[in-house]
Amino acid sequence: MPFVKALNAGLRKAMTDDERVLMMGEDIGPLGGVFRVTEGLHAEFGEKRVLDTPLAESGIVGTAIGLAMGGYRPVVEIQFDGFVFPGFDQITTQLAKLTNRYESRLSLPVVIRIPYGGHIGAVEHHQESPEAYFTHTPGLRVVSPSTPNDAYWMIQDAIRSSDPVIFLEPKSRYWQKGEVDAAERALSLHASRVVRKGTDVTLVGHGAMVATLLQAAALAEGEGVSCEVVDVRSLSPVDYDPILTSVRSTGRMVYAQEAPGFTSLGSEVAATVTERAFYSLEAPVLRVSGFDTPFPPAKLEGAYLPDADRILEAVDRAMAY
Repeated sequence: MPFVKALNAGLRKAMTDDERVLMMGEDIGPLGGVFRVTEGLHAEFGEKRVLDTPLAESGIVGTAIGLAMGGYRPVVEIQFDGFVFPGFDQITTQLAKLTNRYESRLSLPVVIRIPYGGHIGAVEHHQESPEAYFTHTPGLRVVSPSTPNDAYWMIQDAIRSSDPVIFLEPKSRYWQKGEVDAAERALSLHASRVVRKGTDVTLVGHGAMVATLLQAAALAEGEGVSCEVVDVRSLSPVDYDPILTSVRSTGRMVYAQEAPGFTSLGSEVAATVTERAFYSLEAPVLRVSGFDTPFPPAKLEGAYLPDADRILEAVDRAMAY
């Protein structure tokens, strides 16, 4: 099923299993959200569990915090990635810190859903990748599925978590189809996964970039280079074991992401791999990212966002050592 339908099915299952789960956000009710992720849920569960809110992200998140303190499990939709910043203070200074402030006597099971990333030809504030802000904030779990099956299971696991979860949805993948196994969970919420085996270079990424890495790996194979691809899935905490196991085998690694490269998730993973697998590396860990500029107008996004060619160029540099 399409990624967006898998998310919808996962949300429906969570709401069916636990009556404390409720949805909040702008236009998520009868409209079903701008991407139709919540389509049909308002009609099925009613306006008391699927709430259309005012255009006020700080108020939405603050209300969700209060509901969580009262025993509910709210799921907040931020309409677009760039709209999260009016609610940023509530997320980083309240939601992320209250459990610690109460010395773990209080849990805050709040999920913040954020469609993020490019490739949809949108305007300013609609194609950003703000994940580094949240991975840098202690007290938040941050995840990003890349397949419909992960979308189905990870949203349910995020809702079941006792900690606040930033749930990043790669909007360019919303309409991509994939198999969904609704009977059996493949991986835990915070596990990385090897999605393609290889022997020469390890390609690592998250969200929409995983599909681009697989495309690059297929092209590299035609040039005689075998690439292993690892989907990080959980951005905080990061499951390093599959990444390190792969790098110790291949001796080379490239991290790719849509976000700007400076002080990013790719920077952190590259540094950690260098620390923990230094003597296995045959080349420096290389990074491919968006540029350190504001996201450009839609007609320039193809030049800004990493593609298979930029990843292959990094692969060639790694192999040249």
